[in-house]
Amino acid sequence: MTAPASPDVVTGDGPLRRRVVVRGVVQGVGFRPYVYGLATELALVGHVTNTPEGVVAEVEGSAAAVTRFCERLAPQAPPLAVVESVHHQEVPVMGGEAFTILASRTGGPARTLVSPDTATCADCLAELADPADRRHRHPFVNCTHCGPRFTIVTGLPYDRAHTTMAGFPLCADCAREYGDPADRRFHAQPVACPACGPRLRLVTPGASGDPGASEDPIAGARALLARGAILAVKGLGGYHLACDATDETAVALLRRRKARGDKPFAVMARGTADVEHLVRIGPEERCLLEGGVRPVVLLRRRPDPAYPPGALRPADAVAPGSPDLGVLLPYTPLHQLLLGLPGDPDGPRLLVMTSGNVSGEPIVTDDTEALERLAPLADAWLVHDRPIQVPCDDSVVRVCDSEPLLIRRSRGYAPLPVALPLPVRPALAVGGDLKNAFCLGAGRKAWLSAHIGDMDDLRTQGAFEGAVGQLESITGVRPGLLAADRHPGYRSAGWAARTAGGRPVTRVQHHHAHVAAAMAEHGLDGTRRVIGVAFDGTGHGDDGAVWGGEFLLADYDGFTRFGHLAYVPLPGGDAAVRRPYRMALSHLRAAGLDRSADLPCTAACPPDELGILEKQLERGLHCVPTSSMGRLFDAVSSLAGVCQEAGYEAQAAVELEAAALHAPAADRTAYDFALCEPGPGEGGAVRADPAPVLAAVVRDLRAGHTAGTVAARFHRGVAALVRRMCALARDRHGLDTVALTGGVFVNTLLSTACSAALREDGFTVLRHRLVPPGDGGLALGQLMVAARTTPTD
Repeated sequence: MTAPASPDVVTGDGPLRRRVVVRGVVQGVGFRPYVYGLATELALVGHVTNTPEGVVAEVEGSAAAVTRFCERLAPQAPPLAVVESVHHQEVPVMGGEAFTILASRTGGPARTLVSPDTATCADCLAELADPADRRHRHPFVNCTHCGPRFTIVTGLPYDRAHTTMAGFPLCADCAREYGDPADRRFHAQPVACPACGPRLRLVTPGASGDPGASEDPIAGARALLARGAILAVKGLGGYHLACDATDETAVALLRRRKARGDKPFAVMARGTADVEHLVRIGPEERCLLEGGVRPVVLLRRRPDPAYPPGALRPADAVAPGSPDLGVLLPYTPLHQLLLGLPGDPDGPRLLVMTSGNVSGEPIVTDDTEALERLAPLADAWLVHDRPIQVPCDDSVVRVCDSEPLLIRRSRGYAPLPVALPLPVRPALAVGGDLKNAFCLGAGRKAWLSAHIGDMDDLRTQGAFEGAVGQLESITGVRPGLLAADRHPGYRSAGWAARTAGGRPVTRVQHHHAHVAAAMAEHGLDGTRRVIGVAFDGTGHGDDGAVWGGEFLLADYDGFTRFGHLAYVPLPGGDAAVRRPYRMALSHLRAAGLDRSADLPCTAACPPDELGILEKQLERGLHCVPTSSMGRLFDAVSSLAGVCQEAGYEAQAAVELEAAALHAPAADRTAYDFALCEPGPGEGGAVRADPAPVLAAVVRDLRAGHTAGTVAARFHRGVAALVRRMCALARDRHGLDTVALTGGVFVNTLLSTACSAALREDGFTVLRHRLVPPGDGGLALGQLMVAARTTPTD
């Protein structure tokens, strides 16, 4: 970001003194050393310090030099800095002989921003691998330009005393670097070395002859991994569970222990060369993989990978049924050592790296807790004694049409704020219950939390509460109101109601919040409505139904339900989500189609269950009506024989997308939905009836078409539906901006098709780039709907 214009050049020969306040991500990124260097270069005297409101400097010298200082301050800032604003004012001349860095000042409200954790820089990596360097093979090497930040912060201003490095006094060598303005570790708060820094140790159950008794914990850990062990590794924001990704037995064992079903694992590789034969890596993906954030990047698999001599072959159990492989590169020195430096003995070069938890629970950060909770999962623990203050999972990103699409916004992104198009009152939006992330807002900033997880688990609810307190402490936001989903059973909403303490709690409709989030991240001020296409699995509707295939005409003030998928029964609630064949049978019945035995969904349903299900559908027992697009994807996936049981969220849809990629390129057929105008008393919404789609799927299957052909035609049919409905909304209401939102739009095949068709028709298309389209971005929309201010406020 750019700062406000510098002051006009002051002419004259007399000295001038200015007080400069810099706000943004300016603590923990080498900003004070940078200010020191700039002031010294310009022969200015004065001082610089950290304060809760940002970096504050006073500079004195010739008027021309002071002006040049102010002009250069923001444009030449350090690489990790984000300068949000620079304010300066003239103050009385005080004289002086030098420019100094003062001790940080405490007290007052926090108005600065904390930097995210950043991947190890090239200079530190060179030291790590240099036998002549005193930090050779030091697992915690870092400097001003890299290393832990957000996950070690205990308070502001950002100084060593306010981090979890406070318990590690600097040795003489590190203190000299810390105090040398010419050194890149000048005032680098996490700085350490083997003599004074955290200690690594390998904990293994069993006899002293175990590899864990080795004097070198890294060598012992690598030996264990090579023998097929599962290793709990303490990282920046929590523990990972790691194993050799090329070992079928080890990967299958980790999958069973973690109770992960078929949900894909991510793999960590030493570099892109180790995976380029497996996946397609474009320039945008390469930038994400090799940049400072280092998220898990979902990369499209090559359909027929070649395996030249020495090429790595991941186990089939790493990502079964997925069109993508999640890949990340090392982002800490410890990861680099685990994968091996040049000259190290052979060891695994491709590691599964998954969150250290049982599926559904929050990531483990505490060492004692790790030894207890991960005991059923891990064979050994690679631990260290630097505490983790803030849990922070790996972020997950994919590229869609050359732009990043965040799926999970966490390490590397949190706690950077999202700029808002309108100011908001100090507020807390608690998000949803799946993939929870909450949001604090004040003024024109919104701070989204790191990924919290699914709120069904009590530990996750505890992690949520702790994260709220921590983010409030470092942002200084004191919420005067709360926002929550309208679902009466959401635990997040229940927490908001219980803890409000007299503050108002505003309930925001789920899909309205999705649309508002897309509007906010694109800077829309809400003066003109958009057509919001909100497709997901579940969202509580205002009529008590489960919504999820919605066409809304929306701004921040409210929405009109212009159209939706026709309702079908959701038989058994969660049972229908876990067993897609139930949704297929429900859709067939709603479409008036026979559930004949030749159909895959009928064959997949056990006879006893089939009888019960038919009675349930006939009588409407435990059958909430749903308009969910996610459940329609499930139904088609089952009907096409792709996925009959879902072991993780959206598995049926993920595998349907994978199947569509194998369809004949020449086939451009698209299934047609029927559009039904509302009758008297039906609320005015256009219904998109999928009955013709289901009938066409059945015809194609009986004609011998492959599941891939069916999947591709269905994707094209949904894109055609979006195109028709948006054209209809424009004809009737004159709107020309479309927001594509909701978890279904994580599907890049669908997102690309919808966006291309809409843009061809002259629409402006909004797609998520800064927050996830799914429930991980929901809180941003809740905040905008509930807390934005108006000129009369």
